[in-house]
Amino acid sequence: LRLSRGSVWTPLSPSQFLRRQQVLQLYRKILRAIREVPAEADRRYLKDWAREEFRRNKDATEEDAIRMMITQGNMQLQELQRTLRLAKS
Repeated sequence: LRLSRGSVWTPLSPSQFLRRQQVLQLYRKILRAIREVPAEADRRYLKDWAREEFRRNKDATEEDAIRMMITQGNMQLQELQRTLRLAKS
């Protein structure tokens, strides 16, 4: 269920439910990766950035746009993970 503009709960369609799960999973993965950033100031900056990006796009409804944002988020996550691996080696 989700709260719509008129403050009425409306059920999510199966595809919306699955998309929402993908977005939440991506958000959690990004926050977990950020925890591994060694410098506290960098961690804070990245956490604020991630929160703001997800917050800014929370009202997106167009399926193609959401899929594109998920793809971009996954690429950014992979880049962060790659950078962290290189920093540890």
